[in-house]
Amino acid sequence: MRKVILGLAVSLDGYIEGPNGEYDWCFTDQDYGLNEFFSRIDAVFIGRKSYEVAQAYAKENDGQLAPGMPPVKTYVFSTTLKSLKDSAVLVSHNAIDEARKIKTQPGKAIWLYGGASLTDAFMQEGLVDELWLSVHPILLGGGKLLFRPRDNRTRLTLLENKTYETGLVSLRYQIDHV
Repeated sequence: MRKVILGLAVSLDGYIEGPNGEYDWCFTDQDYGLNEFFSRIDAVFIGRKSYEVAQAYAKENDGQLAPGMPPVKTYVFSTTLKSLKDSAVLVSHNAIDEARKIKTQPGKAIWLYGGASLTDAFMQEGLVDELWLSVHPILLGGGKLLFRPRDNRTRLTLLENKTYETGLVSLRYQIDHV
C-alpha cells in the first residue's frame, strides 16, 4: 500500500501560514531535501485553496507546483470546484473512500500537499502515514495552525532529522497507527 506523506513548512509555534495567509517566511534559498523527497512521490493530494495557490505559483514557474517538482498525478479534493485547468483529477465526492482507493493503487508515495481541512480529515481517518515537517525558526504568533485539536493522541516514531545552517530543522516521523 502506498504511503501518504504530509510534507510542509511550519513555524516553530505550529503555524502553516501567517495571520493574512502569507507564507513569505518560508526559506527558499536552498533545496532543504525537496529533490530527495520528490524522488519518493508520484502523486499529490491537495485541497481546493492550496490548489488555487499552487496554480498561481505554477503560472509563474513553468507549471511546477513547487520549485524543482517533477510532473506528478494531482488529485484535487473539492466539493465546490467543477473543473480543473490541467490534467489533475477532481475528487468531489466520498473523499475519504477515494483516498483509500488511490492508496491501494500501484505507485510511489503520495504527497499530502495541503489544505488544513484536508489534512485534518485525513489525520482523523488515519490516512496519513508519515509527517515530513520543515520547521522554520520563526514564531508567527498567529495564523493557521497545522494541527487542529483532537480527542486522542497520535504516537510518532522519528525516522530522520536534519538541521540546516539557516536554523531550519527537517523532521520525518512515521505515524504509529494502532
